[in-house]
Amino acid sequence: MIWIVLIVVVVLLLLGPAWWVKHTLKKHGVDNSNLPGTGGELAEHLAARFKLELTVEETQQGDHYDPVDRAIRLEPRHFSGRSLSAVAVAAHEFGHALQHATGFRPLLWRTRLAKVALILQQLGAIAFLLAPFSALITRSPIITGMLILVGLSNMLFSVLMHFITLPVEWDASFKRALPLLRDGEYLDEAQIKCAEQVLTAAALTYVSAALKGILSVGQWWGLVRRLI
Repeated sequence: MIWIVLIVVVVLLLLGPAWWVKHTLKKHGVDNSNLPGTGGELAEHLAARFKLELTVEETQQGDHYDPVDRAIRLEPRHFSGRSLSAVAVAAHEFGHALQHATGFRPLLWRTRLAKVALILQQLGAIAFLLAPFSALITRSPIITGMLILVGLSNMLFSVLMHFITLPVEWDASFKRALPLLRDGEYLDEAQIKCAEQVLTAAALTYVSAALKGILSVGQWWGLVRRLI
């Protein structure tokens, strides 16, 4: 019985946040003519208000702030949408732009580590690809295990990235985006509460991603221990 409970808890922790963010974004993603503008327009307005040299672009690659190009990129539904989700997401991404402009250290660390993560990701993928061939050709559990360990280093680094990302996302949402929306009177108090739900749900996806990474590392580590 206890194992069933544990399995249910793990599934909820892994899948719950992702489901909630999807549900919350959809719930508050309905266009509202009472809002003063779209997500893209809000981002452009904030950039002008704070005198930041930014470009605001539409993308199919997911909402994000690019510190290299100094660009806020929003999905079509958030770039052109006049909804609470669009406004909250745009304000959140502008929060990252403010972090960059003020030299917020966790964001700078994440940006540097992202370059390392890209290299490790490539090495990890190669190592996992070579591992089964090593097992068949060399029949050496040590060599195969070492290749898997290289792949695991990438997975561990990804977990670290998620834990570093969480405070960065939380700061962008609740110390920058929400105060901007409230103090600038872009939203009324009822709308602020809805925007807070959107931002909270989005932040929890990183918790879910970190937990998934830890679970994957545990599974692969068990395999390594059997091989070595």
